[in-house]
Amino acid sequence: MTRLAFVPLSGLAALFASTAFAADLGPLVTPAELAAASADAPIILDIRAKGYAEGHIEGAVSAPYGLFRGPEENPGAVPPVEKLEETYESLGLDPARPVVIVSQGDTDTDFGAAARVYWTLKSSGFTELSVLNGGATAWANAGLPISTTAVTPAPTDLTITWNDTWTADTAAVSDVVAGKSKAILVDARPPAFFEGKKAAPAAARPGTLPGAQNLPYTEFFRAGATAINPTGDVAALKARLGIGANDEVVSFCNTGHWAATDWFALSELAGIENVRLYPASMVEYSHTDGEMANQPGLFTNLLNQLTGGN
Repeated sequence: MTRLAFVPLSGLAALFASTAFAADLGPLVTPAELAAASADAPIILDIRAKGYAEGHIEGAVSAPYGLFRGPEENPGAVPPVEKLEETYESLGLDPARPVVIVSQGDTDTDFGAAARVYWTLKSSGFTELSVLNGGATAWANAGLPISTTAVTPAPTDLTITWNDTWTADTAAVSDVVAGKSKAILVDARPPAFFEGKKAAPAAARPGTLPGAQNLPYTEFFRAGATAINPTGDVAALKARLGIGANDEVVSFCNTGHWAATDWFALSELAGIENVRLYPASMVEYSHTDGEMANQPGLFTNLLNQLTGGN
């Protein structure tokens, strides 16, 4: 695949114009908007691994991020549909009700957890989905009420099917790398991973996909901010990535976490069509015999491991 030309943007962090909210909420919601939406009774999913017992948004259901992830050796893998169905039922989820996803919001990388859960639910047939921008931290900083009363949801009975419209699997990505199909490959990782100087612990090899462009997830945040920035120039972003009409875009990273932020920004905020997430990403791909770019030699790779890629 021919490497696409890099066209720099000034202020990618100022990326998107405010998105019109579907069903009164929408893909991105502020603490004030969520507080005002209580009459609509959205289901609030608190996906933090810890901190729920110490304080959470009133009515929120504890749904740790790990419920939506794969096993330790391949954490980006999507759980089997039947397992997801059981999880949704135990959480009292109902596709007919809006769902708001709340992460901790203490770092910019934390946003990827909320975006990944959003993507998983959307692919499972949920349509009224929102991420609380800034997470539980933004809610607390806004001085809004905190509860310590745990919520035990009433189980639901669901039949879930997976819609792969927003999914790229390893076979599909391998076809792109082999030139059998076309897609714009977007590596959401920090540059050190893209350049092959660092690798995830579960990855078999460092490097990136041939022809990929590096669009680090951090570019969607102002420096030091933990809430994604919803304003900016979508046309400039599309020009930078070379996205034309009907082009397919695949966002990837190590385990589909950082890539979920890029997917969310491109698909849900910028409104770009045909954007897919490669959930298993480089951890799974690196264990295949597929071609990789920016893969260092044995000595350089060893040196990078010893120095941390610096």
